[in-house]
Amino acid sequence: MIDKSLLLDIYYAAPEFWHLIFAGGTVLLVLVFTSLFKILRLRQKNYFLNRDRERYAETLYASRDGYFAFIYPDQKVNDPRQHVTERCSRRLAVLLNLPNGTLSSFADILKNFYKDDVKRIQKYVDFLREEGIAFDDEFALKSSNRRIRLVGSRINGADGDIYCDMIWFRDVSFETNKIVELENSRKEISKELLQLHDLIDNLPFPIWLRDNRQKIVVHNKKFNDFLNKGKSENLNDEAEITTASGDSVSRNLAQKAQDTNKPQKSTVSVVKNGDRLVMQAFETPFHAEENLESLFTAGCLIDINELEELKRNLKLHQNAQLEILRTLGTAFAVFDQHCHLSFYNSSFADLWKLETKWLDDTPTYSAFLDLIRENRLLPEVPDYLMFKAEEQKAFSQIIRPQKDMLHLPNGITLSRLRAPYPMGGLIFAYEDISDKLAATSAYNALLSVQQEILENIFDAVLIFGTDGRLTFYNEAYLKLWKGTRVFLDNEPTLDELLDSQKEFLAIDGDWEKMKKDIAEHLLSMTAKTFILSRINDGTLEVSAKNLSDGSFIISYRRQPILE
Repeated sequence: MIDKSLLLDIYYAAPEFWHLIFAGGTVLLVLVFTSLFKILRLRQKNYFLNRDRERYAETLYASRDGYFAFIYPDQKVNDPRQHVTERCSRRLAVLLNLPNGTLSSFADILKNFYKDDVKRIQKYVDFLREEGIAFDDEFALKSSNRRIRLVGSRINGADGDIYCDMIWFRDVSFETNKIVELENSRKEISKELLQLHDLIDNLPFPIWLRDNRQKIVVHNKKFNDFLNKGKSENLNDEAEITTASGDSVSRNLAQKAQDTNKPQKSTVSVVKNGDRLVMQAFETPFHAEENLESLFTAGCLIDINELEELKRNLKLHQNAQLEILRTLGTAFAVFDQHCHLSFYNSSFADLWKLETKWLDDTPTYSAFLDLIRENRLLPEVPDYLMFKAEEQKAFSQIIRPQKDMLHLPNGITLSRLRAPYPMGGLIFAYEDISDKLAATSAYNALLSVQQEILENIFDAVLIFGTDGRLTFYNEAYLKLWKGTRVFLDNEPTLDELLDSQKEFLAIDGDWEKMKKDIAEHLLSMTAKTFILSRINDGTLEVSAKNLSDGSFIISYRRQPILE
């Protein structure tokens, strides 16, 4: 243990010395603590500097662009050109797939570009490093179809010191392809627009587009021609094609089209180069730019002079034809597309016993049917309403002429022809065929009697028509020649018929020559009767005779066998 009394003796022996030591120790302790505080502050500052540097580095690493930096030391310490540090970013190493990663040199980077592009890049970098000239350009990679944008710039400090030269690398393949796609699309759209302009400018009639205030905003070359203006001349806002009276051909029509939201048309008279033209103006409304609140109209002006001339000529021809129909004995009437009577002749009025005053009031087809039914001139039908409905349907269903017959209660039979009328509706023609039907019936009865006679005689009979084909045979022929109905019903020629008889005939020599002789005898104008020998069956007397209608008849009669 330290003797306290000894310490006190030492202190009291030289108190000034100990005071000096105590003061020096205090000063030293203060200096130590001050130094420790400064060291702590510097370490804290260094910590934040390092953290900020890491943040900035990570920020650069997180950039979508890769970079390559030429970092220079402080020029106050060393010559920047003599001590250069190269740094390749992680993003650049990934972007270019560099084998050495962030340790790659600028020469490694240049290997990814084409030879000619390498020369340009090297020249850009030389200008940047020597003179600080920035650059911006695009280059293609050799290994793929990607394009890389290089941007070079120099980074200086606030005091003018050169920090580094940075070259940024960005993959602009998507943007470049998009630009190319948009450019191609622009060219296609420009081509389509040019085609549309050519289309509307080469239409043979004026067309235009009106806005929602009926102002013409677009028009074609033909529109200018009507105003005697050139294509390049500017037209004022009130430019309009006018009628012969000086009014706009379609401004009011456009207003009506917008009010009703329905297409409108009107026939107008226009004066051009001193000629009066009949034209038809159209205005068709539509929603502009898909805006339901705004209605524009598209208009055009079509020359219908030729059409009007054709209509006039057609009307003249129709009137001339109708005048001819008035003089004919056949009853004619025309009911228009609205089923109203528009024409009739005197034979029509006489046939149906109708007064001309009533006919001149243009009655409907329905009223016509009702009246002739009251007069008991309409065929008797079980359901009149259904019959009338079917008759009226014919106005929309008949597209080609149709014929039928009407059997009237008074015993008259009418042949009725209904056909489409050029101006719409149907034209009717009625002809009394009662006498013709009676004559036809009598004629058919006579033919039936004649056929019965031919069927019941013993001679075999054939009748050939004017076309040289078989038209009739009787039962006696079938029995005589053992013929088949299938063969005879196919209307064979005389030559074919003779071939079918070959097996029954006694042929002396060449059959073809014999067949020719038989045919000549049958068709001869003089010799009409001759004898044919059959095998083991006696002979036949063959007769042929021309009939009044140009056909001819052949008969075969068996000759008795002489013992």
